[in-house]
Amino acid sequence: MNLAYRDIRHNRGRFLLTCVGLGLLLGVVMAMIGIYRGLVVDALTIARAPAVDLWVVEANTRGPFAEASRIPGDIREAVARISGVAAAGSITYQTVEAQHRSAKLRLYVIGYEPTRPGGPPEIAQGRGIARSHYEAVADRTAGLEIGDRIELGRSTFTVVGLTQHQVNSGGDPAVYITLPDAQKLQFDLAPAALRIQQARGAGAASRDSVNAVVARLQPNASAEAVADTIWRWKHLSAITQEGQEAILSRSLVDRARRQIGLFTSLLLIVSAVIIALIIYTMTMEKIKQIATLKLIGSSDRTIIGMIVQQALALGLIGFAIGVALILGIKDYFPRRVVLEPDNVAILGLIVFAVCLLSSGLGVRAALKVDPATAIGG
Repeated sequence: MNLAYRDIRHNRGRFLLTCVGLGLLLGVVMAMIGIYRGLVVDALTIARAPAVDLWVVEANTRGPFAEASRIPGDIREAVARISGVAAAGSITYQTVEAQHRSAKLRLYVIGYEPTRPGGPPEIAQGRGIARSHYEAVADRTAGLEIGDRIELGRSTFTVVGLTQHQVNSGGDPAVYITLPDAQKLQFDLAPAALRIQQARGAGAASRDSVNAVVARLQPNASAEAVADTIWRWKHLSAITQEGQEAILSRSLVDRARRQIGLFTSLLLIVSAVIIALIIYTMTMEKIKQIATLKLIGSSDRTIIGMIVQQALALGLIGFAIGVALILGIKDYFPRRVVLEPDNVAILGLIVFAVCLLSSGLGVRAALKVDPATAIGG
């Protein structure tokens, strides 16, 4: 006869309700872990999308994501002629707000050259950009559909394709347009501002500017060697892909990442304390039954086994409820929630260890019970 199973069945309703409560708490812990991982993944998504090896930006900057960067567009041709470079492309990044169906959309507009590196990594639906002007590929999270028309700046674009999981570090969905359209959107002044500039004698600034030039290297080329060649020009900075990802993860989202990480750690500690209290309370409620077991000659091993099995059952069922809950609702979060199998497995091991250690409180209390308690009422 399994005493743990018998006791759980006798108090089935209360035990399951406790499991649900614990499952909700563990679900919150898993959600925070998923948000933490999702924040890092989102921060690196745009930088990884072009699948390049080198970023050429303005001198003494860490742009185009961490700092402002603006360089002449014809730098692309100079970079493409460097030994070891297979392909190079100019690219711009900017955040804009657009009106669509009576709602405001905050979009991360990326301008690229369709025949060069810098475009969307894949098209989930529709097609890529085929015309030189006024076509766009948008991320699904923007809420746009193929054929929708959206106004960016003073131009209207038609959505011809959809991509997915392309957002910036702030969670804004990406919209890809051609480089000339992006340069017009980013660098052209409004008519009133242009007239003011002309009245001041400033004239119109050149539109042939980009935020970065991305380069894809040949298989046997060294990114560091090519970067050193560009550094020697004195007026440009070159950052490897690994360096760009380090800047993004350690600088751009570092505070948010650490804050979420600290909050997740606090939740784990709170969960451990709550599990310990639940198991201790469950044991104290069975003091009379434990005293009776001792009175009829049950061994300490039997009593310890009952408490440990109940603790592990509580943790296992609660963990399963938490996993099922988060997997069911993670797609409804406004930001991406990334739950890798190793994250779930590690959390499961932590819950197992916490339940095992927490059962020690109950075991200690049970071993101190006097068998005479069963007679004394």
